[in-house]
Amino acid sequence: MRAITLMVLLGATQVAAAQIGLPAVRLPNLPAVGLPGSVGQDLLSGNGQGADLDVRTRRELRQARIRELLRRHADVLEADPHGDPIVRGQVLLLSPDGAALEAAAAAGFTEVRELSLAPLGMRIVVLHTADHTARALKALESRDPAATYDFNHIYLDSGGQVASIARAPPDGGAQPAPEEGAAAPAETHGAAATTVVRVGLIDSGVDADHAAFRGLAIHRHGCAGALVPDSHGTAVASLLVGRDGAFRGAAPGAELYAADVFCGAATGGGVDTVVEAFAWLLGERVPVINVSLVGPANNLLRTVVAGVIARGYLVVAAVGNDGPAAPPLYPAAWPGVIGVTAVDARGRVLAEAERGSQVKFAAPGADMAAARTPQGYVLVRGTSFAAPLVAGLLALALKAPDEAAAHSALADLAAHADPHGAHGVDPVYGYGVVAAGLRPQPALTHLRPN
Repeated sequence: MRAITLMVLLGATQVAAAQIGLPAVRLPNLPAVGLPGSVGQDLLSGNGQGADLDVRTRRELRQARIRELLRRHADVLEADPHGDPIVRGQVLLLSPDGAALEAAAAAGFTEVRELSLAPLGMRIVVLHTADHTARALKALESRDPAATYDFNHIYLDSGGQVASIARAPPDGGAQPAPEEGAAAPAETHGAAATTVVRVGLIDSGVDADHAAFRGLAIHRHGCAGALVPDSHGTAVASLLVGRDGAFRGAAPGAELYAADVFCGAATGGGVDTVVEAFAWLLGERVPVINVSLVGPANNLLRTVVAGVIARGYLVVAAVGNDGPAAPPLYPAAWPGVIGVTAVDARGRVLAEAERGSQVKFAAPGADMAAARTPQGYVLVRGTSFAAPLVAGLLALALKAPDEAAAHSALADLAAHADPHGAHGVDPVYGYGVVAAGLRPQPALTHLRPN
């Protein structure tokens, strides 16, 4: 029996500080898996170096990506005072009263639209200014300092593809029998129906036609109903719920609620779309939500995430790949969020993974495969791909939003993590490595050209 301080685990000041003795409930045995069919090699990383890039280079790559994003879409995007991308001319206002709206109008803002976040008892008003965005926001804050304002920041994915792998054969290979004691998603069987495992995803679009999702229930949100599949969202989703021959996600066959917050748009990943995705998932009562996105601190998103967690939901997020000395990225670094770092096939933390108190768990995030669009698989690397393994395990344990049950699921996972660092919450590995046996790993020693 291992004692765990839930206040430290959740990072939430509302949780009692007393240590609680927890029973040693056994986590599922998770078999190592390989890819169905033949494996080929086709480097996609541009420079062909993938895993060999040093930490500084990886951090600079994200900054270069931001600069290129701002250059290509200067008509709709600009940088905030810290260099982070924002939607040009837009400011978000949280649940304003009449006085706040009057102050906004006096400062030269016009109302663009209003987003209802009914499950959270909140609403967001999107304001527009023709003035320089940062200057206009500062003027607005001086008029009404009590209101909650912020930029419409753009959040980016936190991982990348390294090498593509040949497509699996049409039959997907043999379906392996689950190991004794292994958990599988509950299914419905007439009158004796049990609760179906449900998990949420806030990311780019998922290619539901991929073999890894054959026969799965995928509920979509965003893009005004249009389907905009993307490699990142497809890969992360496959690690959550995918099943194709020997390939398995953390919760294979679970019901997936996927919110596309990018939709192929230049302003994709904006705070307004992310908070709307959270509201949708709460409306559907999806208890575990994976967010493999990173960005700066944002007042509105922080408030929304805190409201989600307070209602008994678990939010799992990638800590980011800017390196061990980089400042924290969000939402992973906010209190109560389950920040996940990544380890390689030897169980070593990735050199580029961020460190700090935001790290709660480590999971495989390199030397492994995930689905790619339109078909086939790809080698992936980054904390983006570790987070869904943790989210999938938690989804198996938490079938409905419930604060006490969420605390219990987290405590049980922490109790069974393989500690790699200091006692308690280590800044590198958190409570330790989980899902080590779940690595969707191709036969790396048998890579051959297509």
